[in-house]
Amino acid sequence: MRVLPHAFSLPASLVPAAAPRNAGAVPRKAPGLHLIGDLYGCCGDARLMVEAAHLEAFCIQAVADAGLTTVGSLFHSFGVGEGVTGAVVLAESHLALHTWPEDDYVTLDVYVCSYSADNSAKAEGLFEAVMQAFAPRDPHLHRVVRA
Repeated sequence: MRVLPHAFSLPASLVPAAAPRNAGAVPRKAPGLHLIGDLYGCCGDARLMVEAAHLEAFCIQAVADAGLTTVGSLFHSFGVGEGVTGAVVLAESHLALHTWPEDDYVTLDVYVCSYSADNSAKAEGLFEAVMQAFAPRDPHLHRVVRA
């Protein structure tokens, strides 16, 4: 089989056998809420856009304030005055964001599972707190219920 450079295919040994989509379906026990934001025209605390350590500390505190559990984090600055990319891994899932200070633009992603309790309100609180800190003039928001 010839694979084009841009194509991706799994080796045959890793391709699962076809089965009817709902055959023996078991109700999911870990529904989740995925909140996604494209934040345009950000005019909040400028340090959040360019200082990885400041953004990381802010995000970890926002996670705690929302009642969620941090299990790790990694934030990277692309240089003095440049953007930051970062993620906080949660026991409940994750918070991820990327900043483009030159465009006053931020992408924000909060996903939480609700395995043992409904964490939707906590996800919404975390998302709102982080979004408000960036003070976007034109937020484009998406809500995906995952089940």
